[in-house]
Amino acid sequence: MKKPIMKKKILVVDDEKDIVDILKYNLERENEFEVQVASNGREAMELAEALPDLIILDIMMPELNGFEVCKLLKNNPLTAKIPVIFLTAKENEIDEILGLEIGADDYINKPISPRKVLARIKSVIRRTGFEQEKPVRLEEKVKFKNLEINSANHSVKINENEIFFPKKEFQLLHFLISNRGRVYSREILLNQLWGENIYVVDRTVDVHVAKVREKLGEYSDYIETIKGLGYRFKDYK
Repeated sequence: MKKPIMKKKILVVDDEKDIVDILKYNLERENEFEVQVASNGREAMELAEALPDLIILDIMMPELNGFEVCKLLKNNPLTAKIPVIFLTAKENEIDEILGLEIGADDYINKPISPRKVLARIKSVIRRTGFEQEKPVRLEEKVKFKNLEINSANHSVKINENEIFFPKKEFQLLHFLISNRGRVYSREILLNQLWGENIYVVDRTVDVHVAKVREKLGEYSDYIETIKGLGYRFKDYK
C-alpha cells in the first residue's frame, strides 16, 4: 500500500483578511497544500516553530513587521532554512532589495494574482528543497559517554553491556544519535527510516521512540521531544 502524498504546509501571514482568505482558498483547492494563517508577526513566529514548508509574509503588519520576522527566522537555526516569499503593497525597489538581502526567496507585489502566487510557491519549493532535507550522515560507530553503537554488527552497548534493539528501533536510535543536536519532524523520520512509499502513521514514530527510551535506561532523557517540532538527541554530555 503506497503512502498518501504529503501536503506541503504553507504559512500565510497578512493582517488583511481578504487576502488571507483568497490565498488559503486557492492554495487548498490544489489539494497539494495545507494552509495555516497568522495576522501579525508574533503569531507568525509561534506558528513557524512547526516548520512549515514555506512562509508567505506580508511586510506591513502589527506587532512585528515582515522584515523583523524574516530576520528572526533566519537567525534561528531551526527555522533558518524555511523559504520566505514577501507579499506586499510596497513597490519601492529598496524594500525589495532589503527583503532579498535579509534572506527572502522571492517577492510579490499586491494586488495579488492567485495563479502567480501558486507558481512562485511551487518554484521556490522546488528550488530550495526545504521539505526534502537529508541527514548530514550516519556514523558507522558512535560513542556517546558509555553508550556505544555499531551499525556494522547491529549492536548497542551501555556500560559494556549489550542491549538488543529490533531493526527499526536500532535505525531510529542510530539516526538520531548520528545527527545529534538536530530536530527531526515525524514526517522526516518516517521518510528516512520507513521510506516515502510505505504507509505508516505518525504515531508509529512516537511508539518506537518510547520503546527506544525504555531500553536506554540512564540515557533515555537524551532523546528529547520538542513540542510542535519532533525529536532530537541532545548534543551535550
